[in-house]
Amino acid sequence: MEQHDYEGVPSEQHVPPASPHGGHMMEHRPGPAPGNPGRHAGVHEGHRIEDFRRRFWVCLLLTLPVLAYSELIQSFLAGLGLVVPSIPGSALIPPVFSSIIFFYGGSVFIRGAANELKSHAPGMMTLVSLAIVTAYVYSVAAELVQVGGPLYWELSTLVDVMLLGHWLELRAIRGARGALAELAKLLPDTAELLAGEQVRTVPLAQLQVGDRVLVRPGGKIPVDGLVNEGASDVSEAMISGESRPVAKTSGAKVIAGTVNGAGSLRVEVTNIGEDTALAGIMRLVEQAQQSRSAAQAIADRAAYWLTLIAIGTGAITLAAWVLLAAPAGFALERAVTVLVIACPHALGLAIPLVISISTTVAARNGLLVRDRLALEQARDVDVVVFDKTGTLTRGEQGVVGIATSDELGEDQALAIAAAVEGDSEHIIARAIRAEAERRGMRRPPITEFKALPGRGVSGRVDGQAVEVGGPRLLELLDQSLPERLQVMSRQWGEEGKTVAYLVVDGKPAAAIALADVIREESREAVARLKRMGIDVAMLTGDSEEVARWVARELGIREYFAEVLPEHKSDKVRELRRRGRRVAMVGDGINDAPALLTADVGVAIGAGTDVAIESAGIILVRNDPRDVVKIVELSRASYGKMVQNLFWATGYNVVAIPLAAGILAPWGIVLVPAVGALLMSVSTIVVAINAQLLRRLNLHAA
Repeated sequence: MEQHDYEGVPSEQHVPPASPHGGHMMEHRPGPAPGNPGRHAGVHEGHRIEDFRRRFWVCLLLTLPVLAYSELIQSFLAGLGLVVPSIPGSALIPPVFSSIIFFYGGSVFIRGAANELKSHAPGMMTLVSLAIVTAYVYSVAAELVQVGGPLYWELSTLVDVMLLGHWLELRAIRGARGALAELAKLLPDTAELLAGEQVRTVPLAQLQVGDRVLVRPGGKIPVDGLVNEGASDVSEAMISGESRPVAKTSGAKVIAGTVNGAGSLRVEVTNIGEDTALAGIMRLVEQAQQSRSAAQAIADRAAYWLTLIAIGTGAITLAAWVLLAAPAGFALERAVTVLVIACPHALGLAIPLVISISTTVAARNGLLVRDRLALEQARDVDVVVFDKTGTLTRGEQGVVGIATSDELGEDQALAIAAAVEGDSEHIIARAIRAEAERRGMRRPPITEFKALPGRGVSGRVDGQAVEVGGPRLLELLDQSLPERLQVMSRQWGEEGKTVAYLVVDGKPAAAIALADVIREESREAVARLKRMGIDVAMLTGDSEEVARWVARELGIREYFAEVLPEHKSDKVRELRRRGRRVAMVGDGINDAPALLTADVGVAIGAGTDVAIESAGIILVRNDPRDVVKIVELSRASYGKMVQNLFWATGYNVVAIPLAAGILAPWGIVLVPAVGALLMSVSTIVVAINAQLLRRLNLHAA
């Protein structure tokens, strides 16, 4: 059975994007507008582009003979020496055809108006309906009692223009909200399931957690999973916004919808259906497009009052021209034009389009917006507070400095230390080996390896006795450091770094400093925010020494050290009490209270976990530079909102008096069809201006 929305137009059957494992990624129901539930979003809820297109073309074809046989057009053509051929019954063409246009093309507006009035929320459908009903009733009355001239051609062209405007508007909205469908298209339809050595192609819906799939070179990865075998570079640009391919080897996570490079991968399925990253991203995009917007609330109120003003102005216009003894047709035409030109179409579209497009742009750049207000408020942020561990730093120990005696170079000392630590699973050993691998160092062979409990490890490298350990190793060996190593060790200790010592043949040969490694991206993020006029602060539970070192390295002036997770929100409140607009950036777990307390909460490094409830904005990547993108997008989208609101309301200041006939004494009047055209032009301008946001080039990371 055909479902009808409140406008009386058959609802478009909306089928949510299919999930890779049966059912749907999410349930998507067209909902109320972000700004005012049940008002302006409802103007087009359930409407189909195809329906408006069909109505427009049918009505346009019927309008042509109405124009051809109207008295005004015939008089105009006669002045040009042209004559419209007379046919039997041609006098009936304007009233009959315009009646068909009114009931077929205008019914959508009348039904919409009836619903608006039932909900005590008159809006643009009410205005359009008043205009076309008044024009039609007047035309029929004029035809029957022979008083004044009917408005058949004006009515027909008015309905045509209104249908065209709605058609174009719906196309713009569909284009903006096509983000969900575009995300769904990232998934392939099938996967190559591995069963032993056999490979068979199966629909995604048949895959289960624990299955293994083959991803061939150049293919799309069909599931979230872990690489079991193979190595390749994977393009994750469509999910995270990262332009460079990401290297994937055994044990690496991969995300459904990303594109494999030149290598072949065997992937174990870890997430299916609603648990996949892509499904989560789609939920967040949809949620953000429907979340409340402060600017939308302003637009809703403005549209409501504009509707009341237009109705009142139309009534006053009609009464004024009647009192001035103007012809009834002229007076009525002025009132109809006022009603048409004041339709708040552009106002109803001004904010929702920007919301839809900006959240789509955000998702394509690795920014997942849960709360629309968070993105709007980001433009006013004047201080960004970063959690240190896992945000500004990698959250893992790494080598941050090497000092050597005169006998050894840095690389040689590192290679020897990595060789001795080769079989150890201690966090310091792993950090030293990782740094050696990063530098491409070849580890020399080791013999006689032995662990020294509580002190370090020992072994022989190229015939030399080698030990690696901390201060207690030096105590065990009864060795003191050379002056150079003493100075560096003291400095590193004051910065809260861990120091390991390399002893060769009983003599201290090198000191290696280890600490939570600062992300290189953090330096750039802090510098960019400062250039934008935004201060940067840091929160950490680490010691004062560690916090001071990280802050100095990154150029951060204000930091809070030795702060327990439950007290981080107190520091954010302290900044807000100073009148600061605070964005808090953390990992979304132990930083949850602070994220909720801040004006804008940003969870960094969401990866495949896109369900962090404490943050308004989630960053897909572990990259603090993406915070800069948030501010840039916030400022740009707010600018578009202001521009659209200005245009959507400002043109009425000139258009309504002109429509009322203020310049009629000088021979300048607007007919309803021209008024409808102007109204539609304003709507299209707003739509085009919003679409320009797609061209925004956020600061590339």
